[in-house]
Formats: sequence, C-alpha cells, structure tokens
Amino acid sequence: MLLQGSGTAGPWGWLTLLLAACAARASEITFELPDNAKQCFYEEIVQGTKCTLEFQVITGGHYDVDCRLEDPDGTVLYKEMKKQYDSFTFTASRNGTYKFCFSNEFSTFTHKTVYFDFQVGEDPPLFPSENRATALTQMESACVSIHEALKSVIDYQTHFRLREAQGRSRAEDLNSRVAYWSIGEAIILLVVSIGQVFLLKSFFSDKRTTT
Repeated sequence: MLLQGSGTAGPWGWLTLLLAACAARASEITFELPDNAKQCFYEEIVQGTKCTLEFQVITGGHYDVDCRLEDPDGTVLYKEMKKQYDSFTFTASRNGTYKFCFSNEFSTFTHKTVYFDFQVGEDPPLFPSENRATALTQMESACVSIHEALKSVIDYQTHFRLREAQGRSRAEDLNSRVAYWSIGEAIILLVVSIGQVFLLKSFFSDKRTTT
C-alpha cells in the first residue's frame, strides 16, 4: 500500500509511507497539523472493497479539524467541518486512488495533533475452512470468538491511549496556566509589599520634616 501525504504544511507538507500489502490493510498514523495547514493522504483501492476512516484530534485549540474524502473522480464522499472525532465507512465504487485530507486552515495560532485509522478491506478468515459449507468445530468456533475478542481489546486500548494522551495534554496545559498565574500573583504581591513599605516611609519622613 502506498500512502502519500501532501499539503501546505511546510516541512510537514510531504509525507510518504510505504506499508506492506495484505488482504486487509490498516494504517494508523498520528501526525502534527500546523496552523493554516492542510495534509492529504492517498490510497489505491479496488472496486467493491469496504473501507473505514476513523480520526480524532488529540491536542490543540478546540480539538477540531476539517476532514474531506474524495473518490478517484473527485466526488466528495465525506466532508465534515471542525470535528473532534468521527468515523466513516464506505465501499469503493471503482478502482483508483482515493484521497482524504485533514485541514487546519481555519486556525491562525494553534497546531493540532491528529490520529487516524484507515482500514481497507476485511480481515481474512482465521481458518481457511470458515468458508466451507459444514459448520466449524467447537475448537475452531472458540478460536474465532477469542480472535474477535482480542481485536476488540486492541481497539479499546487504542481509544484509551488516545484519551490518556488528550487528558495529559489538557492537564499539562492547565498546569502551565496555574504556574503562570501563580508567578503573576507572586509578582503582584511583591510589588504591593514594596509599595506599602515606601508609602509608610513617606508618612514618617513627612512627620520629621514638619517638626
């Protein structure tokens, strides 16, 4: 699978990744999207293949980003503005290169960290005999159930890692604000204390002058 990113993000503008091809392909990428920037990715998909795009903004601003998905003809299959997270499933209508872009062009000051998972195709059967006319044995059925449960565990772990990263980013931002506010309060208290000292000294100096 050839996944190529392009956009208006300066050093982040071009990203090319070559991943191993298999029956079912999945790309999980976390990247930084600067302010006033756009990042696009491309995927070669065969007609009739079921695909799922899932994304989430981990850090930055209001945790929102624009997302757009186009087919080889340029027809817009999916478009959302200022979304924090979303998931979209579609079936390729024709062979060709599909394009999906993430845009932070509406933001002037804050850059974002974006995670996306793009799945192409379905997982091959765990046992070649799953497609046979006869039923699976009890052992095979148990293995399939365990396999599906483990995939669910992996998905949950991914989402929890994203939530943990998002929560850590918010906590660090809050900690920085509290630290700056504390420093500001300390400076104000110092200035007020020095001002009071000079004010009291001026009172006593005026009394000595009058006497």
